[in-house]
Amino acid sequence: MSSAVSNGVSVAVDQNEYLAEGTGTVDAVVTVETGADFVAAEPPPERVEILIIDCSGSMGTAKKFEGARRATLAALDVLPDGTRFAIVQGTSMAKLIYPTDVPSVPADRTTRAEARRHLDKLRPSGGTAMGTWLGLARQLAKKHEGAMVHAILLTDGKNEHEDPATLAAEIQQSEGAFTCDCRGVGTDWRVEELRAIASALHGTVDIVKDPAHLAEDFAAMAQSSMAKAIPELKLRIWTPAGATVHFVKQVAPAIEDLTARRTETGGQVGEYPLGAWGAEERDYHVQVRVEPAAPGREKLAARISVLAGEEVVGQGLVRAVWTTETELSARISRRVAHYTGQAELAQAVQEGLAARQEGDVETATAKLRRAVELAAESGNESTAKLLRGVVDVDEHNGTVRLRSTVEAADEMALNARSTKTKRVRKER
Repeated sequence: MSSAVSNGVSVAVDQNEYLAEGTGTVDAVVTVETGADFVAAEPPPERVEILIIDCSGSMGTAKKFEGARRATLAALDVLPDGTRFAIVQGTSMAKLIYPTDVPSVPADRTTRAEARRHLDKLRPSGGTAMGTWLGLARQLAKKHEGAMVHAILLTDGKNEHEDPATLAAEIQQSEGAFTCDCRGVGTDWRVEELRAIASALHGTVDIVKDPAHLAEDFAAMAQSSMAKAIPELKLRIWTPAGATVHFVKQVAPAIEDLTARRTETGGQVGEYPLGAWGAEERDYHVQVRVEPAAPGREKLAARISVLAGEEVVGQGLVRAVWTTETELSARISRRVAHYTGQAELAQAVQEGLAARQEGDVETATAKLRRAVELAAESGNESTAKLLRGVVDVDEHNGTVRLRSTVEAADEMALNARSTKTKRVRKER
């Protein structure tokens, strides 16, 4: 592993740089770590928190609306005084319910009390059109130029009152305007819909089965947002002539394919947005295709830079060395192998659950059996535990079969959390 630290940002590259004669695929895991000193050195940006609460008629059942109210107040309670916030009522349209005359207000004792009074007047009714919710959040974000804007979106249902193309367009227009964590309460919402929002807007998606647990989750999301002080980092990848970047995927703490988000910024140079950062560490799997060279020849396959704004704050190199020695070229980087397995695990889970929904028992069983194997091999105990809510595993012979009855919440939790990975330690 090679690593370099520049301006408080560490970039470490883990790879087997040796390639067999005639081959040209180079894999590397790039670990980006931002230190506390780097984060503290950044001038603190204005912070805005937007709380988007589903107020459709179905929220009036099973104490969901009561839980949403308490959760909204819990999030406001953990915001540092002076943090600006707004509350959006989401139905078949979006409405700013607090404040009502300005885009946001700073959190303090008075505004928190006023927000509580406005929430107490709300009554669930109407439908669900999440695209309109995102559209209003985007309008509010644009009123705070230069601010770090974070939204929490809560729903209990499907996006039934607008067509999918409208939601997709609103998601696309919102990219870069704000980040958004999504939560579904109960089991009548679609994981894929909220995942599409959270993925594009650098957020997380999860299920909260019991409305009583919403407050704790909202408070944790608001605190996590406040811990991020870097509005955005970017990964810039240069490749030599004749080489191309095949894919770039975040692989820890969760899998996120960034390949399609590439922006061309020059000859053989592309940039990938990484979202907002605090003092933290993330891993990326980069695969580059290069033109094979003669045995003994070494090439620089890629130069990877981390940018804050337009300043390069960290850099790492991906190399390729051709050899006729099978012992060298056959080695697989432990971390590349681990994260390749984690990506296969997430795919197996999602494909298995989709097949189960379609009634294809044979495919569902095969995919979920493979997921059980991969979870065990990689030590991903969280996913292994979730899988046991959907399949029965015979501990003696390893036989895997679908459960005849599966709790909807267990299936949705496995789906929503399938992209969370177990991190593998860096080799020193």
